[in-house]
Amino acid sequence: MKSMDRFVGVILFSIIAALGFVLIFGLNQPVCAKEKIKVSYLGPLTGGNAAMGLGGRNSFQLAIRQYNRGVFGDKKYEYEAVLEDDECVPATGVRVATKVASDPTIMGGVSHYCSMVAVATKPIFLQNRFPSMVWGAVLPAITIPSSGKYITRINGTQREQNDFHANWTRNTLKKAYGKAPETYVIIHDITDYGRGHAEYFISSVEKLGGKILGKMGVTIGQEDMSAELTRAKALKPDVIFYGGLTPEGARLRIQMEKLGIKAGYEGTSGILNEDFIKTVTPKVSEGCTCFGEGAPFEKLPGGKEFFSNYQKEGFKEEPQFYGIFAYMAAQLIMDAVEKVGPDREKVADILFQTDRKNSPIGPIKFDKDGQNVVPAVTAYVSQDGKWMVWEDSEYASGKRLLPTIKFMQERR
Repeated sequence: MKSMDRFVGVILFSIIAALGFVLIFGLNQPVCAKEKIKVSYLGPLTGGNAAMGLGGRNSFQLAIRQYNRGVFGDKKYEYEAVLEDDECVPATGVRVATKVASDPTIMGGVSHYCSMVAVATKPIFLQNRFPSMVWGAVLPAITIPSSGKYITRINGTQREQNDFHANWTRNTLKKAYGKAPETYVIIHDITDYGRGHAEYFISSVEKLGGKILGKMGVTIGQEDMSAELTRAKALKPDVIFYGGLTPEGARLRIQMEKLGIKAGYEGTSGILNEDFIKTVTPKVSEGCTCFGEGAPFEKLPGGKEFFSNYQKEGFKEEPQFYGIFAYMAAQLIMDAVEKVGPDREKVADILFQTDRKNSPIGPIKFDKDGQNVVPAVTAYVSQDGKWMVWEDSEYASGKRLLPTIKFMQERR
């Protein structure tokens, strides 16, 4: 009997020990760890266009964090952000694009604010069959004509932007003031991005009766623009159009003021950020206009919720106007992975066929070139140190007179 008691005791001790082992060690291990999937982000995190790149990066990270927290429901995979600085420099872009595209553990990327970088990296992504979704670059040649399923773009292009711009400057202003600019001097940076803006705007505005008095290019990093502006001043245009990014665009506006050039300043999406106004100063930027894809957060279907969640994350930088595109691009890539698994070919197929009726930015539908066919374009005017939607501004309501119109009245 005693031997039987000892046997039972040994059995009970073994069971208790085994349970203790499980409690101590087993519960500290995940029951079923999710496979980690990497998604990359490429944008300018340093340099003159860093504000846009940092806003895009933070928005991208917001999407990753929300997926991992189960905000959009339980997911099969856990996602890891791979962040790279393309510096808005083509050579740097090619280097970091090669790095992410050649890494088989990265299933797709949200890539580029700067068009000249996106053009340079296009062959890298195609060669490596890497699904890349552009979140900010607007040069049409990035997606049009299509080079296959691997490159898509969620934002609009220079075609739509400059067509809208031309209609605004020739028709919207006439409705608001009874007159509109007639003559233009075109200044642009000499990259594909700057030339593209210039060419599309010229084509669109000439169809509406606008006259181009002159066209000239400036280099990236050019400090002194007095030679170009002296020529422009002599031509006495109603408007100086600038096709380029913030660093050169801001210098151009500052030097226009110093030279006493009495002409309106109309820019592109390249200057649509807070840094332009901060650099130029609210006083000198007052009445400058520019155009951009999408709309302010409060006017987008899911914009307010996006911005509220962005603020809760405690990011130091603002999302800027293009951040929500990077946010949505990240969602589309992760949705594709959830649907077909970690397979680049299948992910690329799903992304290329995107047709979503509702999203934080509105409908998203890619055409045969992988280009979103329903991008909105919005006109902005600098008012009291902030970019205001034109329709919401005191210039549109007639309470203030746009400098362009003021100068025209003074001359005539």
